[in-house]
Amino acid sequence: MAWFFLSLAAALTLATSDAFTKRYFGHLSAYEMGVARLSYAFPWLLVALWFVPWPRLDRVFFLCLAVGLPLECLAFYCYMRAIKVSPLSISLPFLAFTPVFVIVTGNLILGESVRMFGCAGIMLIVIGSYCLNLSHIKTGLLAPFKAILREPGSRLMLFVSFVYSMTATIGKLAILHSNPYFFGVVYFVIFTVIMVSFFPVVSDVKLSHITERPWAGFVLGATVALMIFSHMLAISMVEAAYMLSLKRTSLLFGVLYGAVWFKEERIRERLTGAVIMIAGVLLIGWFG
Repeated sequence: MAWFFLSLAAALTLATSDAFTKRYFGHLSAYEMGVARLSYAFPWLLVALWFVPWPRLDRVFFLCLAVGLPLECLAFYCYMRAIKVSPLSISLPFLAFTPVFVIVTGNLILGESVRMFGCAGIMLIVIGSYCLNLSHIKTGLLAPFKAILREPGSRLMLFVSFVYSMTATIGKLAILHSNPYFFGVVYFVIFTVIMVSFFPVVSDVKLSHITERPWAGFVLGATVALMIFSHMLAISMVEAAYMLSLKRTSLLFGVLYGAVWFKEERIRERLTGAVIMIAGVLLIGWFG
């Protein structure tokens, strides 16, 4: 059962890092928010490089990095933009659509079929997304869905979910050609270097913005590193579908952070929607 608690730890630390990023670095640009998040985690990852087992690498591993990292950069920037411009309780739940997109792309590319529980999971995720904006129903039956399209954070996170459905597949292939410990650390080290390399050419970006709250950055970096380490350990102990579906409970933690820390509105309906979406993710991951 160690994987179960490690997966929950990954979910909690992911939601915590999102909340810390928004609270203490949310006044910065989306790019600066991302660089701050990665930079403060970087020292922890460098230390970890000395302790993870180094496998013999092949061409497939490097091809996965070459394809996956540009997509990861795009998704990460949109992720930071989403939590900056919209409440956590209305943006983070849309990460639940990642397994839905994985099912669709798997069917189109690999010819994989969807079981009954997978279809039920998709329906629960759609119903949950509807419930996130249920209060809009008084203006029309489709109004809750239209509210999703009007909310920039929701739109961005839907796009992030789609990109993550591709990077998840690419990452799994890279792990099969290395090991989860090495891939997790090396992937994020290179990812950080790539993101920081844009620093000199992005306008209105200053190092002082990122270093103005070092104590908050220290905690943020630690939570990001803990998320990566707990994720790697958990996914090495059990099937990826089980671990990733349980990690999506981060959506629930994110909504709770939005309620307690940011005093966001309509938390009851957003919490209800998030719980329904998580139920759909669990159905897909465990039985679909």
